[in-house]
Amino acid sequence: MSGDAPLRTDSQRIAWSATIILSTLVFIFLMAPILAIMPLSFSSGSYLTYPLPGFSLRWYDEFIHSARWMASVKNSMIIGVASTVLSVVLGTLAALGLAQWKSRFKPLVLAIVLSPVVVPGVITAVGLYFFFAPIGLTGSYSGLILAHTALATPFVVITVGATLQSFDMNLARAAASLGASPLDAFRRVILPLILPGLASGALFAFATSFDEVVIVLFMAGPEQRTLPREMFSGIRENISPTITAAAVILTTVSVVLLATMEGLRRRNERLKGNA
Repeated sequence: MSGDAPLRTDSQRIAWSATIILSTLVFIFLMAPILAIMPLSFSSGSYLTYPLPGFSLRWYDEFIHSARWMASVKNSMIIGVASTVLSVVLGTLAALGLAQWKSRFKPLVLAIVLSPVVVPGVITAVGLYFFFAPIGLTGSYSGLILAHTALATPFVVITVGATLQSFDMNLARAAASLGASPLDAFRRVILPLILPGLASGALFAFATSFDEVVIVLFMAGPEQRTLPREMFSGIRENISPTITAAAVILTTVSVVLLATMEGLRRRNERLKGNA
């Protein structure tokens, strides 16, 4: 009947089953390291070993009450929030400009803007180090914030630019014809419509900054040790189960951010569908 799902041939059923099995194996392969580290954060022992000698929250308690770990969390939050604010401002302005710019050089400019996403992180870190070192920005919060802003801004450009693809610029022109200033037109007309893309870009920018370690290794001083940097140093110097607690907390933050971004994406799709 017309309302029933179409019948699949034997080859289609085999291909579908193979896809499900392969996808499941890939998912297990990607999730195995995370799932393996989580139980270790609840171990009562002093070494990273299986089977667990017992269940304990001692490593979370040590993480929370450690001045060194809390300082690294504070640094990550300061640098992450500041770079996110700058990324949102710069990325939104760049996306608006690129959306209205009609030029044969637009693809080249867009490629340059998005290059930090494509270029390997080590190359970006080395380039930023040699650029910032002569002007005294290495080993400072300002240098790290600007470096993370350069790394995170492309994500805002991508998400806001994707939202602007379905935005009718005639709405802004209509607002201007009714006497609205450019700032009022942006605040009352453009911003509410691009807000889902802007929020997604901000979350991407914060996640990028919060998880970044390569640039921090090159540019941070002793006072700017972020959480990923502290974890990296802990692995090299003294492997403590406290690192597993920090890893679980960092993973939880990333999952929450991803879930929030997915919720914003679905909300944006529903709004487009209702439009």
